[in-house]
Amino acid sequence: MNFIRALLRLAVGAWLALVLCADRTAAASTKRQLEQLLDTENHTNNWAVLVCTSRFWFNYRHIANTLSMYRTVKRMGIPDSHIILMLADDVACNPRNCYPATVFDHPQKTTDLYGDNVEVDYRGYDVTVENFIRLLTGRVEPHTPRNKRLLTDDKSNIFIYMTGHGGEDFLKFQDSEEINSYDIADAMQQMWEKQRYREILFVIDTCQANTMFSKFYAPNVLSIGSSKKGENSYSHFHDRDIGVSVIDRFTYYNLKFFESVDMSSKHTMADLIATYNTTLIHSTPGVRTDLFARKLEKTYLTDFFGAVQEVELTPEAFPIGQKQASI
Repeated sequence: MNFIRALLRLAVGAWLALVLCADRTAAASTKRQLEQLLDTENHTNNWAVLVCTSRFWFNYRHIANTLSMYRTVKRMGIPDSHIILMLADDVACNPRNCYPATVFDHPQKTTDLYGDNVEVDYRGYDVTVENFIRLLTGRVEPHTPRNKRLLTDDKSNIFIYMTGHGGEDFLKFQDSEEINSYDIADAMQQMWEKQRYREILFVIDTCQANTMFSKFYAPNVLSIGSSKKGENSYSHFHDRDIGVSVIDRFTYYNLKFFESVDMSSKHTMADLIATYNTTLIHSTPGVRTDLFARKLEKTYLTDFFGAVQEVELTPEAFPIGQKQASI
């Protein structure tokens, strides 16, 4: 009898081991299938949400950070119709600005970031935590105009950039309220459940930035921050004429890399991250990849920063230049 019981125990143990092994194999297979699907299935559109949360003249650099990113994504091909620009202050028109109606990110002042073709969607006191969350989740008021809506779908890749003053698990809005890491994490989960994105690239430049994506749990989100817990994010290029710093170090070195990138570039996210130098940035950038299904070496920068052109194929050549028959 004892011999039979021992055999039964061995048989049950072997069966459990096979089941566990099969579960692990199935899970690994599912993950591989998801990676292959994301690698081969083309998305149809890219969007950018660029947010400066700081007011006041001494935060000039945060405005410049955001406008520099705005200039970059437009140069890469994303149209204004797919960019949501949120600026908490208008330093270009500030009476302290000795170069009225301009914003620069370098003391040489070679590029006016403000220019004559900047479309600000949320300005001044419209830049609030509530409006930001409503924008992401699509829960805007019925009368909200189209330019203040994030009209994405399950084929959309979204680049979210945020800059301002922050700390552990929070980012200030206008020095009057804060958004925390749980707020953004829950908003992204709602976006996923409502099929409002395919993939998200979340980039934040603030003090202790890496804590802002520590609570994320929605899938297909790649997160990058300028500084780890307990570290500050530092400014760069103090302009003696303007009297303030004109850009932050982390954003500057990201933009410096992007100057060598165009719409046809094959540079990947891995290439960008490999350029991060803590000696130059003066802080420790962080990258969170566990929620992101694809490998960084296979994720092109243009998957988020470039424009995806929609092409309609017709069975016959379209008669360009020929007179169309009247209806």
